[in-house]
Amino acid sequence: MSTRTVRPDSGCVRFSCGRNRLAVLLILLLLLLAAAACSRLPQSRPLLPVAEYERMIVGRLDADYVGTDNCVSACHAHDRITDFFRRSVHGEQIRPETGLPLVNCETCHGPGSLAIAKVEQTKKSAGVQNARCDTSKLLDLKHLPPQAQSLICLRCHSAASTPSLSFWNASVHALNDLSCSSCHNLHEGPQQKVSHEKMAELCYGCHPDVKAQFSLFSHHPVRERKMGCFDCHEAHGSAQPRMLKGASQRDLCTRCHMEKSGPFVYEHGDVTETCAACHAAHGSVNRRMLAAAMPFLCLQCHGPAHSGTVSAATGVKALFSNRCTDCHSAIHGTDTPDSRGYGTLRK
Repeated sequence: MSTRTVRPDSGCVRFSCGRNRLAVLLILLLLLLAAAACSRLPQSRPLLPVAEYERMIVGRLDADYVGTDNCVSACHAHDRITDFFRRSVHGEQIRPETGLPLVNCETCHGPGSLAIAKVEQTKKSAGVQNARCDTSKLLDLKHLPPQAQSLICLRCHSAASTPSLSFWNASVHALNDLSCSSCHNLHEGPQQKVSHEKMAELCYGCHPDVKAQFSLFSHHPVRERKMGCFDCHEAHGSAQPRMLKGASQRDLCTRCHMEKSGPFVYEHGDVTETCAACHAAHGSVNRRMLAAAMPFLCLQCHGPAHSGTVSAATGVKALFSNRCTDCHSAIHGTDTPDSRGYGTLRK
């Protein structure tokens, strides 16, 4: 009796091999994408002494300062940027005794004699009218460490001129490798500060979670352009947590909400410390930007003395469904006692 060997279908084998190859290629592609994403993440670098950063921004020692006018006359490619600069707050600063500007292009880019040395020669020999200066002879600002980039600005913007910058080196932004040029673009136009219209979008680039909070039902009117991030936060650094302005978090909030500041005869204990105990600063799904809905917000600190009512039919204590502020309407504080002489935060 003869036996017949059953051979697997060659088509199925080819299909299986093709599917395996596709899976391997997909895995390799994902690994390459992951490696590329990791390479763009900020890299950990040790902080150097300030003297090392100062050496980086000195510029070429064999170059001389020639002034902005000489640079522009030799190379007209930056005429538009020069016009912006002259009409800016930096370009308007003139030293009274000499008439020379306190700030010019070489203040940030370093001495420029070597950068323009071959421009005129190129124009004459090659007949090129728009010859560009040799930027490799200037400071390579884009590849300097963030600390060195900021130090260029801090040479003038010291604590004497901008007090908030005294906190910069220890601020969250500086410790996360941001520099002044991360937010300020001095070549964009004569307005060299971040405009109120662009401020929120600038901050959202790093804080997308905050942008989402401002889209919630109850929020501060940043989205409506009635407020800006800088109204509450000091981006250059602060002595307060989260870079808040003011002497305290409550002091900041009462700048706009003065009717909540008191002093009151009967005060709400948590309100005297921080408003964030009850309110979500950027936005909330609850009315009045409350961190939780009432009565659950109040029950986090207060016992369930008023949290239920007894049903006459069943005798079961049910959850009290009204808001606490329906009775305690002066929740931030009051000067009016009740009939027993206690302050129950009622009007």
